[in-house]
Amino acid sequence: MSKYIANNIKKMPSSGIREFFEVANMMDDAISLGVGEPDFETPWHVREAAISSIEKGMTSYSSNAGLLELRVAIADYLEEKIDTRYSPDNQILVTIGASEGIDIALRAIINAGDEILVVEPSYVSYKPCITMCGGVAVPIVTKAEDEFRLTKEELEANITPKTKALILPYPNNPTGGIMEKDDLLAISKIVIENDLLVISDEIYSELTYGTRHTSIASLPGMYERTIVLNGFSKAFAMTGWRLGYAAGPEELIFNMNKIHQYITMCAPTPSQFAGIEALISKKRNDDVGTMRDAYDERRRLMVSRFREMGLDCFEPRGAFYVFPSIQKTGMTSKEFCKELLFDQKVAVVPGTAFGECGEGFIRCSYAYSIEDIKIALERIEIFVKKHIM
Repeated sequence: MSKYIANNIKKMPSSGIREFFEVANMMDDAISLGVGEPDFETPWHVREAAISSIEKGMTSYSSNAGLLELRVAIADYLEEKIDTRYSPDNQILVTIGASEGIDIALRAIINAGDEILVVEPSYVSYKPCITMCGGVAVPIVTKAEDEFRLTKEELEANITPKTKALILPYPNNPTGGIMEKDDLLAISKIVIENDLLVISDEIYSELTYGTRHTSIASLPGMYERTIVLNGFSKAFAMTGWRLGYAAGPEELIFNMNKIHQYITMCAPTPSQFAGIEALISKKRNDDVGTMRDAYDERRRLMVSRFREMGLDCFEPRGAFYVFPSIQKTGMTSKEFCKELLFDQKVAVVPGTAFGECGEGFIRCSYAYSIEDIKIALERIEIFVKKHIM
């Protein structure tokens, strides 16, 4: 059957996140710190809104762009959170998770051979989506000593006449790094000077610690050249609902919607009713705040414990991941993860799943109960003490 498979798909590696968890799922007493999924349940009032919509028979297709009531709620939410106003009529598109937003944003802008800058380490789907569109993914390496921020120098050094867009993934998965307003102002000047588009993946925007998230779309000159992607999975513990959205200039959203019309029609209607409730409920900030406080406690515990083990560990200020260096063990990221799994029954993700520059790091999620995190850290410490140089 090989002759029937497209060459670019044959060459595409499978997701590095899942590699170790198939094995872990078959092990008794294994603990996974790998999957980026909140351990909280979707708030009951949000579930109830979806149940009510089903009971009332409100299960038909919505408009392609999504329920107008949901788009209005999204517009109000974005104005409150990132100080930027989008029209619900023509600047917001409801998608099947932020993942569809990434896919159709890239499909809408890429011509064969266009270069798209990808900040790394970063989420695993960006580069494959670029490749499937016929574009060229150009990685920009960020470093722990820069707190995994994108610097204007690194951005400028990677721009060529073929560069069309920058994917800006902050707060960052896997590092937990953030970009503050001054950082964004510095790179926005380079973006404008080189007439680039920005795809700003802000799925973790509600999960920052000690600072408020700033969107590059809110800065001077950036509103008209930024697509903001976000969704409900992380902030509202709604991963399985598959509900996200894109906001941006009318022409870009119009053309993204054309692709959306053909491949998915619309996001699931019950999920959209749940999304409305998540955004307009008076309980919203309490729901999010409860999760954020729990994650913050776990974040501080993990950073402290990894440092006590003798590993260098950058302190994340966003998302729900830590990205400790395992270089002192003398092992590669994959070797460390494989041997840890079989020796101590703890599954983590090798840093190389998020780009070659992730070599020497592992990603550990703290979207798990603090009890499981404590047990996993004890096991990791036993393993590290055997191998640290």
